[in-house]
Amino acid sequence: MSRHSFAPLFVTSARRHPSRYALAALALVMTGWTATGGLADPARADGAPAVPRSGPMAGPAHGIAQVGAIRALPSTSATVASSPSVSVAALRTAGTGAAPGVAPDQALSRRLAPVVAATPASISVAVLDPADGRAARYGVRAGATYDTASIVKVDILAALLLQAQDQHRGLTAQEKAFAASMIRVSDNASADALWRVIGKAPGLDAANRRLGLTDTTGGGGGHWGLTQTTATDQLALLTAVFGTDSPLDEASRSYLRGLMGGIAADQDWGVSAAGSVTGLKNGWLQRTATGRWDVNSIGLVRVDGHDRLVAVLSRGSVSMADGVQLVEKAAKAAVQALDGTA
Repeated sequence: MSRHSFAPLFVTSARRHPSRYALAALALVMTGWTATGGLADPARADGAPAVPRSGPMAGPAHGIAQVGAIRALPSTSATVASSPSVSVAALRTAGTGAAPGVAPDQALSRRLAPVVAATPASISVAVLDPADGRAARYGVRAGATYDTASIVKVDILAALLLQAQDQHRGLTAQEKAFAASMIRVSDNASADALWRVIGKAPGLDAANRRLGLTDTTGGGGGHWGLTQTTATDQLALLTAVFGTDSPLDEASRSYLRGLMGGIAADQDWGVSAAGSVTGLKNGWLQRTATGRWDVNSIGLVRVDGHDRLVAVLSRGSVSMADGVQLVEKAAKAAVQALDGTA
């Protein structure tokens, strides 16, 4: 797949942020977008397993950072007080608390109706107020999972940090270099390296049992981008990172929050459209068999002084640009449904 297939996203985004995306476009030309988060899927049409493609195993790619395209998001050390075992468990059954007389799931469904009607893609959305447990979800059904693409990189790092805690050690300098590149510029070679360090899918699954991700299954072999997950599981992960009741200790949570708060400028899209973002990770993957796109986004946004954990998963968009627009519309609808705003 040519890196130029990424161009439609920049056309859309550059209209909103011309100076920022000029730098970002240069960075992608320098590094090659498939090496920095854009997974290629060479799956055959006969249904053979897809293999997310990365560059050769080497050190992390630094091209984007070198041209100044790293954006420091506000309040990168923000912690939200919450209890994952309570709030996320409630979200798995039904959202509670929204505009008077309107169930939040129903409110979100109404807001998403015109968005869903205008796209061939399917979406799954979940939003949580970590302060009071109010939540809403859409498209979350038993047995229905989505490819993670690069949002799994947050999960990979959480697994690595848990393993390091168990071993009573800090991350090595090389692990830190890989982690920074994997989260901030979504470097795939760095993800490949850390995927092996954590023990691939079995290591991820073991960590997820501790993190409260009950419906997430690590991708087979080296195919971390094909890890299967749900929107509610992604909120459980975000709660473990940004909350206080977590198997991750404070140092690990602070480290992960810092990296998610310093993402590359070209990747400032997705749930960040719904508010002031303090932590973000996006993922995108084109499936060869269909030519359609998986586009996902997770993060913590602040709206009118209130924190909102938001996860949007999608598959089947005709182009990446369409997928980004879909995810952003869904994120806005999720926050508005929870807050009962227009």
